Parts: sequence; C-alpha cells; structure tokens
Amino acid sequence: MLHAHYSAWGLTLILFLVSYFLMRAGKGKSLEMTHTILRIFYILTVISGMFLVIGYEFWGPSIVKGVVALWLIFSMEMILVRGKKEKKIWPFWIQFMFAFLLVIFYGYSILHLYQL
Repeated sequence: MLHAHYSAWGLTLILFLVSYFLMRAGKGKSLEMTHTILRIFYILTVISGMFLVIGYEFWGPSIVKGVVALWLIFSMEMILVRGKKEKKIWPFWIQFMFAFLLVIFYGYSILHLYQL
C-alpha cells in the first residue's frame, strides 16, 4: 500500500501542476478535464493514506501527517478554484509550500523510520 500511496501523491502533484499551468494559459476545457481527474486522485490519495494510518495502528505522527496532507490537498484545491475566479492565491501558495515540506518531513523522516 505504501507504493500505491507514493504513486498517488506523485500523480496528484503532477496533475496539480498541469492544471495550474493550464489555468495560467487560459485553457478552460483542458483545465476542467485535468481538474476533474485531479479530484479523483485526491480521493485515491486520501483512501490509500487512510489504509496506511490504519496500518500504523493510528500512531500519533501518522495522524499528524494525515491532517497535514489534507491541508496540502485543501491548499492545492483552493489555488485552482480561486485562480479560476482570478482572486488572490498567494496565501494558498505559502500554505502549499509549508504543508508540502511538513508532509515530506513526516513521510520520509519520521514515518519512514517505522515502515510497515
């Protein structure tokens, strides 16, 4: 399940960047398609993460990483939604960077030491 979770996160981040650049280029139809696929990958990422939290037996740092990962997904979604409406997105980029660094730290430094 760990590799499925890594793959889901990788594809989610790639789809997010593709969607963001399509939004910046003004490609409405392509943006809608990639954004819809991205939302499906949000769900796959959350489900695979829930299986990992269960595998870690609800160990504290795994729950913290899960909450921060939800925050990261929220910030990605808000960047795209507010960007389409041409509102300010820089606060969500700051949240994205901070949450991304925390997810990487918890995923590779803390939880990786205690692999399933």
